[in-house]
Amino acid sequence: VWLINRWAAWELLQCPLRAGRAQSTLAHLRGILEEELEKIKEAGTWKSERIITSKQGPHIKVDGRNTGILNFCANNYLGLSSHPEVIRAGHDALEEFGAGLSSVRFICGTQTIHKKLEAQIARFHNREDAILYISCFDANAGIFEGLLTPEDAVLSDELNHASIIDGIRLCKANKYRYKHMDLEDLENKLKEAQKHRLRLIATDGVFSMDGDIAPLREICALAKRYNALVFIDECHATGFMGPNGRGTDELLGVMDQVAIVNSTLGKALGGAAGGYTTGPKPLIDLLRQRSRPYLFSNTLPPAVVGSASKALDLLMESNAIAKSMTAKTARFRTKMTNAGYTIGGMDHPICPVMLGDARLASQMADDMLERGIYVIGFSFPVVPKGKARIRVQVSAAHSNEDIDRCVEAFTEVGRTHGVVP
Repeated sequence: VWLINRWAAWELLQCPLRAGRAQSTLAHLRGILEEELEKIKEAGTWKSERIITSKQGPHIKVDGRNTGILNFCANNYLGLSSHPEVIRAGHDALEEFGAGLSSVRFICGTQTIHKKLEAQIARFHNREDAILYISCFDANAGIFEGLLTPEDAVLSDELNHASIIDGIRLCKANKYRYKHMDLEDLENKLKEAQKHRLRLIATDGVFSMDGDIAPLREICALAKRYNALVFIDECHATGFMGPNGRGTDELLGVMDQVAIVNSTLGKALGGAAGGYTTGPKPLIDLLRQRSRPYLFSNTLPPAVVGSASKALDLLMESNAIAKSMTAKTARFRTKMTNAGYTIGGMDHPICPVMLGDARLASQMADDMLERGIYVIGFSFPVVPKGKARIRVQVSAAHSNEDIDRCVEAFTEVGRTHGVVP
């Protein structure tokens, strides 16, 4: 008893000492974090978040402002995130199937609507099967580790999306990185990789920061020559690129040559959340057995599934919405170029207004908001240093008047900052 009492007394004495050490450690951490945050602010790359107080769409309310704001920076390419039929379908699925499954797919998290949506996706992309994920980031995290072994090789464009880069890091395949859209460098890497069992070329179909389109015809030709497979991430193409909105592989006529497509439901297809892989059925079956994000993440919520399913229905019924993007994109790019701006990328609704300086991009974006236009400045580490820009995104829901008003505001702001004459 005496020993127990002595131990208890000693423990009581130690408590303040431990608390003091813990506070000291936390204070040290806080100092490190605050220093890092101050560096971000000094570099002009601080990313503040504006608060939207309305539904997503071409016209929104921001930060409590009473007047409507024109939105030119959402991935709402087809304007379906606030489409009445898409919203109604989400509401109906919520009522019938509940808020969520509280589970992963293989335990008790698969409903009829999940299987229906997977079949729709496969049919939309003209593939054998599809598998749903909670996001396309998860789809990219699951594909490479699930498919590739140390006997295999993956060849990745250096400017691929962060989710592709992270997904490749997780796998044990031999890794080759080729220069951005550089076919000669890709061919050299393919020659080096011939010793491996499988060779998988991984590329974005459309690169989200620049709006440039991968040369898929040439990539597929190299893949055929060197017995490789082609994987594309179509997040910024699904729903509106190509004659029927199937993506860059349809646009460039290589749907039968691209083996695997990953994409999202969180942009053109309803704008909520969710991603998927579509391709050969044996691959999809393997991912259901091995893909960690699929096996260990909760099922996609029914309301999201219902909304995305209706968005696909609308696209498969008519390509009119997708077709309207071409003229509107051309209108914005032509008028901005005539105003004196340099617009990056190709004929894609991602229209990067190239500025170079991070602080300038942030200031101009703030000035645009004062003129009723919502755009965001992009800077390091989202884009390389010295490549800061305001990324404008045209939507099918924008009218020609909306586009003209945006260009007029850019012209006024650009003149104020000495960017355009």
